[in-house]
Amino acid sequence: MRGDGDGWATSPGGVRHWGRFGAAGLLLRAPLPAGGSAVLLQHRAPWSHQGGTWALPGGARDSHETAEHAAVREAEEEAGITADLLRVRAQRLTMTAPSGWTYITVVADAESPLATIANKESSELAWVPEAEVTDLPLHPGFATAWRTLRAIPLRVEPADDELAAALPRTVDLRDQGFFWLHTSIDTPGATIAIDTPTLSGPTLTRADLLS
Repeated sequence: MRGDGDGWATSPGGVRHWGRFGAAGLLLRAPLPAGGSAVLLQHRAPWSHQGGTWALPGGARDSHETAEHAAVREAEEEAGITADLLRVRAQRLTMTAPSGWTYITVVADAESPLATIANKESSELAWVPEAEVTDLPLHPGFATAWRTLRAIPLRVEPADDELAAALPRTVDLRDQGFFWLHTSIDTPGATIAIDTPTLSGPTLTRADLLS
């Protein structure tokens, strides 16, 4: 069933963006068995806009939808991943057009790289190690947004079992960006302790992990 968001928003000069009320996409991150993190990417079907490039599952928002609702709905339609299998962590306004059109990226975690079911809009779906995302031919909009969406890995020394149970996960440290927190010794990233100021880099609080 088509929603009322399907359609083009046209900016002065004739540049068009899909989604009458804007668009949203889901950046879903999961731990890799050997350590580190991967993100779910969609290889766009050749017939689609910017076909052949890689980007996030996403699409037009309907008039009644929040960005989170639209992004999660699109992930189910395009990848077969349902809301109960993910945990939303944050969202970012990643593009604004002169027409007022916006694209919002919703950031979420899954417990593992989930099985996917591609619809006709995808040539394929793949869990791509985070460090390898820029090796792919990315959709131009996603390529620009990825600079602020990628997560820096940090190995955490949790103070107790409750904190340890909250890992691994994505955390948004306000104006410092996204971080992928884990406890694995063999994965990349500096080591950080809870509630301990560092000379360089973020200070991680208990509230950051349990939010």
